[in-house]
Amino acid sequence: MAQPTFFEQPPSSTLAEIAALTKAHLADASRGGLQIRGLASLDEAGPMHLTFFDNLKYADQLASTKAGACLVSKRFEARVPPDVAVLRVDQPFREFVKVARKFHGEALRPQSWVGNTRIAPSAVIDPTAHLEDGVIVDPLAVIGPHVAIGAGTIVGAGALIAANVRIGRDCNVGARSAIQCALIGNNVLIHPGCSIGQDGYGFVFFGPEGHLKVPQTGRVLIQNDVEIGAGTTIDRGSLRDTVIGEGTKIDNQVQIGHNVTIGRHCLLAAQIGLAGSLTIGDYVALGAKVGINNHLHIGDGAQVTAMSAVKDDIPAGGRWGGHFAKPTKQWFREIVAVERLVRDSAADPNGEGRK
Repeated sequence: MAQPTFFEQPPSSTLAEIAALTKAHLADASRGGLQIRGLASLDEAGPMHLTFFDNLKYADQLASTKAGACLVSKRFEARVPPDVAVLRVDQPFREFVKVARKFHGEALRPQSWVGNTRIAPSAVIDPTAHLEDGVIVDPLAVIGPHVAIGAGTIVGAGALIAANVRIGRDCNVGARSAIQCALIGNNVLIHPGCSIGQDGYGFVFFGPEGHLKVPQTGRVLIQNDVEIGAGTTIDRGSLRDTVIGEGTKIDNQVQIGHNVTIGRHCLLAAQIGLAGSLTIGDYVALGAKVGINNHLHIGDGAQVTAMSAVKDDIPAGGRWGGHFAKPTKQWFREIVAVERLVRDSAADPNGEGRK
């Protein structure tokens, strides 16, 4: 990999130590003392790097890699060049990530962007706000009346936290984020530029005289261990709350409308749009640029393919995709049928072969 200029250089580890961490089988035990001083991709690795292989798409890179060691499954072990030490595991990428987390733990959680370790003199904090010991507030952040922030939380530069917001312990509020009407749990990571708790998009269509705005008096509830990507917006509820469940991970530039309920441990990729008052169950995965209409229900464990448009409820465990989304197997059959029609029409433009 490129030199980790912005992160600490990890201490070297022996292959034996890495094998113990990953519970890998070191194919040649005599190489257990080999020093590994970093991680790298197959094509950039050198003799003191650890890499991994789990996709035949990169077979050429594996064949030419200069890595010192490679995490690989039994299926592909024979493809590893003889001068590269083999660490055999069932899930190479998962174990590679385990090593990366040990080597670069500081990259898992954003820190003060300016190296601040206290409350910056230029931060504006209302005297009625309560900050537990160990809260870090970067320059030019603004914290309003009656806000409560737990120990170990970092508030980034230029962030704005409005009156009565509650933020738990060991959280991170990214630079330039704006939060209002929200209750936030522990270990929540909010990346820069997020807007949380602004009023939702609610209007009564009023005809020629204009549109009548509906008061949005709900809240945003964000449970523990949630991560919210940069530039994401989460509207507060109108009558009931907008809820983000425990352990859910949200990518950049996602729009979550008012009254949406998202369950536990969901995965939402970039540029998703969720219309108001829909309910998403637990362990749901939504691909990038998925759009879901309002008042729908997405069942537990459902998965939706990237760039799909959803206008119907999806049952638990459903695998849907397309525009408009439908069960994936049906969608694929329809695509094949249309392609066949186009191909047949091209081969017989006058339709003479048809009955």
